[in-house]
Amino acid sequence: MQQYTFGAELWAYGGEASWVFVTVPADLSADIRARPRPPRPGFGSLKVGVRLGGTSWSTSIFPDAKSGCYVLPVKKAVRTAEGVDDGDTVTVELTVRE
Repeated sequence: MQQYTFGAELWAYGGEASWVFVTVPADLSADIRARPRPPRPGFGSLKVGVRLGGTSWSTSIFPDAKSGCYVLPVKKAVRTAEGVDDGDTVTVELTVRE
């Protein structure tokens, strides 16, 4: 399993019920992408474990064509538990599980 720790800003993808994401830095995204793995469905998504502050959860990261990086969705329950939201910089511990 690959493990990464990085700091990044939370950003909202517009709309009323907008999703909030963190962009995985370009160098880490390139490293994740370079690792051989079997193809899978889901637009290139990868299963990951995440820790943000005292909160841990399982989710997926998704390739973002615009930035060329992976993006990580951060659900409202996590943002509420950690007292963070759009525009805040957070430290993320990411474990790629596949």
